Amino acid sequence: MNTAGTTNQRSTPKALRGVLVLLGAVSTFVAVNVAFGGIETLGLQGPTDFVQVTDRAAYAIRDSHAHYYGGVYLAVGLFLMFAATDVPRFRPTLNVVFAMIFAGGLARLTQLEPDVTFGADLLVSTVTELVGMPLLAWWVARATRPVIVTTAAAQVAVPA
Repeated sequence: MNTAGTTNQRSTPKALRGVLVLLGAVSTFVAVNVAFGGIETLGLQGPTDFVQVTDRAAYAIRDSHAHYYGGVYLAVGLFLMFAATDVPRFRPTLNVVFAMIFAGGLARLTQLEPDVTFGADLLVSTVTELVGMPLLAWWVARATRPVIVTTAAAQVAVPA
């Protein structure tokens, strides 16, 4: 408490927590589709008949990788929802997750198919990864920065 009797703690904006929960929920939904469905997915995002296997052994290895990456992405989505409960505490880890998602967006660009990457089906994902993640990192930093409390005696930086 400061001398005026008000709290020094900054509360995390509900909108920020809501965005983290929404991003986590969408990530979890997409990840479940791949984590439990592999390359062919569970079909939660549309038809699954887009793959024709010509080498069963090679496919099985790559499908295993798809399940794994889906599981990693599932953990990321669940973490984003969990981190919304205490954003200041999880700020450093949130920044790592945002950087990972941003890196994934950059990796999309290596496909060298701008009509796909920035097409109607992927535009929201691409913009979220390349623009949204830096903005979220900035928002979290701003929302969790220390509050400066001025008293008659001195200025004190109070962690958020």
